[in-house]
Amino acid sequence: MKAFKAALAASAIFVGTLGSVGHAFAEWPERAVTVIVPWSAGGGTDATARAVAQELEERFGQPFNVVNRTGGGGLVGHITIANSGPDGYTLGVITIETTMFEAQGLPGASPEAFTLLGRFNADAIGINVRADAPYGTAKELVEAVKANPGQLKASGANRGGLSHLAWAGLLNRLEIDPQAAPWVASDGSAPAMQQLAANAIEVVSTSPAEAQSLVDAGEAKTLLLMADERSALYPDIPTVSEALGVAWSPLPFRGLAGPAGLPEEVVTKVSAALAEITKDEEFIALMKSRGFSVAYQDAETFTKTVMRSRDDLVSAMQAVGLAK
Repeated sequence: MKAFKAALAASAIFVGTLGSVGHAFAEWPERAVTVIVPWSAGGGTDATARAVAQELEERFGQPFNVVNRTGGGGLVGHITIANSGPDGYTLGVITIETTMFEAQGLPGASPEAFTLLGRFNADAIGINVRADAPYGTAKELVEAVKANPGQLKASGANRGGLSHLAWAGLLNRLEIDPQAAPWVASDGSAPAMQQLAANAIEVVSTSPAEAQSLVDAGEAKTLLLMADERSALYPDIPTVSEALGVAWSPLPFRGLAGPAGLPEEVVTKVSAALAEITKDEEFIALMKSRGFSVAYQDAETFTKTVMRSRDDLVSAMQAVGLAK
């Protein structure tokens, strides 16, 4: 009897061991996933992240909980994603700012710190002027800047932010000193557009969605989009290459990522799910209703986009003395 009980105990231990091994190799995800957003609740990145997270929940049957980690112009949240355990249970939404941190002397959130899973949104920045401005095209605006160095002022956000670098980089690409159109720092696109309407500045660099209210009111017009292709949401606005004959597209992307070294299973599953989500008509309609485009790129293509964006923006940062 003692021998029989010992055999049972050994069998139970063996079965328990098998169970734990099976548990260790369970398919991902077997529990809730945290999705870090480096920007505040209620903003564009937060809104699009929550829309994607809801779709992921429906496909994987587990909660995808959005958590906002703000601070440092996006640095805090990006570092939180990069420093999380590479097990697939902490993912995040990365934005174009991750291509700019290292050049500013801010380590820990360069593109190499992440496993990029795919892009789901990219809305081009536009160049906006007053509706009654004497320049009706981007080419005429550029000629006015060249003819009147220092006279035409631009804004859209803080100095060193993407709006600033998009405008400065465009001038630099056209071989015009960015100081020919001085940047006036503002708290964001809304106050910058109000300055434009009040005739305090001449140019605002921001997305068409953020300029739309004044455009609809007949007080402003968008001359071009800094993108490779025309926007499906704004098909009548020309691209940089169409308007000025140069390539310049610092798209403020939003994409899913995890820390470097993410398991291949997670990469494959999330990338495939994101491809499905961005083709879903309801998701597309939801994004459009909020003024956001759906611009999918798979992991490999997204990685190339991020690296190219870094090269372009670092050049723009160097042109205005912001790169270390």
